[in-house]
Amino acid sequence: MRRRTLLATFAVATLALVALTHSPAADDKSESFTPLFNGRDFTGWKIYLRNADNAESKTFTIKDGEIHCTGRPNGYMITEKEYGDYVLKVQWRFPGSPGNSGVFLHVSGPDTIWPRGVEAQLMSGRAGDIWRVGPNGDEFKLNIVGDKDPRSTRHHVRIGDKYVKKEGKDAKGREQYDLVSKKVEKDIGEWNQYEITCRGDTITLVVNGEKVNEGTNAEATKGKILLQSEGAPIVFRNVEIKTLK
Repeated sequence: MRRRTLLATFAVATLALVALTHSPAADDKSESFTPLFNGRDFTGWKIYLRNADNAESKTFTIKDGEIHCTGRPNGYMITEKEYGDYVLKVQWRFPGSPGNSGVFLHVSGPDTIWPRGVEAQLMSGRAGDIWRVGPNGDEFKLNIVGDKDPRSTRHHVRIGDKYVKKEGKDAKGREQYDLVSKKVEKDIGEWNQYEITCRGDTITLVVNGEKVNEGTNAEATKGKILLQSEGAPIVFRNVEIKTLK
């Protein structure tokens, strides 16, 4: 009798474990990210640079599985494929001093400086800002939650950051502002992480685990992904993507 009881208890426990293993929550957690950069070469990417021989340029190189970008000349590496409804993870750091760069989303149209799309800003101290980009003044259309830059209709800062008007004007007669902002990035030289979710017409930016900005009603819901070269050395690694159901 005791043996039967033990067998029955074991059977119930096994069924419970199987049910837990195949629960929807467990299935969600099992979904893994796929590398967009293989750590060895630029398979799946194209490099475009302003006024340079793309075949011979050393602007983007690979070392120890990382992408090292000199920042000069201006340009980018861009995916060959378009992507929509995904979560993108990118880690970055500025190796020496504060610099500037960006991750572009929903990029379309011909190669130029800069192509049409949405820039998730990487400038030191401003990661999480959003720029609506497009050639000839025809900027990408997106409703952005972060406060608008009073000096540019294309630029919105992180959620919670605010522009405060100062007294007086500058030498050119323009209004002056202070930007009240909190720190979300790590110190120069340390690794930071973007987690960017593009779901339908909504784009959400998370920096180092903190939600920092969001845009809705995007004019496009898919496009190419771009890593920017813009004047300063920067290093990228662990560029990976997960398609959303």
